[in-house]
Amino acid sequence: MKSRKVLMVAGEVSGDLQGAHLMEAIQQIDPEIEFFGVGGDNLKRRGMKLLYHSHSLAVVGITEVFLKIGPILRALKGLKQFLNQERPDLLILIDFPDFNLRLAKMAHRRGIPVFYYISPQVWAWRTGRVKLIAKLVKKIVVLFHFEVPIYESAGVDVEWLGHPLLDIVKPMLTKEEALQKFGLDPKRRTIGLLPGSRFHEVQRLLPPLLEASRLLLQEIPELQFIIPLAPGISPSILSPYLQDNSVPVKIVEGWTYDVMNLSELLITASGTATLEGAILEKPMLIIYKVSFLTYLIGRALVQVDRIGLVNLVAEEKIAPELIQKDVTPQKITEEAVRILRDPILYQRMARAMSGVRRRLGQPGAAKRAAQIVLSLLQENKL
Repeated sequence: MKSRKVLMVAGEVSGDLQGAHLMEAIQQIDPEIEFFGVGGDNLKRRGMKLLYHSHSLAVVGITEVFLKIGPILRALKGLKQFLNQERPDLLILIDFPDFNLRLAKMAHRRGIPVFYYISPQVWAWRTGRVKLIAKLVKKIVVLFHFEVPIYESAGVDVEWLGHPLLDIVKPMLTKEEALQKFGLDPKRRTIGLLPGSRFHEVQRLLPPLLEASRLLLQEIPELQFIIPLAPGISPSILSPYLQDNSVPVKIVEGWTYDVMNLSELLITASGTATLEGAILEKPMLIIYKVSFLTYLIGRALVQVDRIGLVNLVAEEKIAPELIQKDVTPQKITEEAVRILRDPILYQRMARAMSGVRRRLGQPGAAKRAAQIVLSLLQENKL
């Protein structure tokens, strides 16, 4: 019997992680399905035959795309050839909309069904994409319950299954074990610094974070700092910034959720990390900075007044946001000190994060999505 082929495209670090969990859930039901596509180390470890590595394609911002336009166009051309030659039974897309919707058009023209797992954030900007998705996509799964009516109104077959991160965000160690493993002082208060998962994010956010750590230590001397490296960010990327840094900062690879869990406060780049922190009920300060041109274009297009996912899910600003020119060591320090010195505010933020966790639904999203994938493959076989 001919084995079925699935082409999966996850162009971001978070998509690679969630795609790997979906792939694992599918393999538990049918281990014979072959997976090809774009992803990172998590999908590769699960057994995907990588056609392109997501690190070569991932960008943050609009103008930053031009820096990777060559690899992006080559990947699209190569995937078009794959669609023509291999004729996969299903295309699974994970977020990454500008790239993935072009690929969806190619698949649609060839009669290959498209399953969009983890939908684009059409509620935030470029809402017109909903009509295109309705035309190209067989089924879409959304991360947040409030997205369902947006797609339903356009006639999209949409389903909310809960957030996949609820099954993923699980520390492996107790706080005490983690403190010992990472060489941290249990008597000190730990601040987790998360400068992002892409090179340009780290480039923009790490310098003000490191300077803020110096200022914070002057205000609260018992603090200590730790950075959990995002997948794809090597210590060598951070080392030029750390060489002249007067404050010791621990760097940890591969233990992100344990670092988050032991941290009293997270100072994090906007993105999936904010939801991961919320699942662990951690108070946080969100920072976001892109190129000036990207920011200007974004301001004209974005239709929400909050940038942090935790604030969007909560439908109120439960975590402070520092954006663009406000991402300064002084303002980071001011906000962090305000949270750390006010136990009532701190507890209120922790409770609000717990509320966000409840709004993300029930665990088991990847297993439920796997059943949808199998039903789509069965339909395509008939």
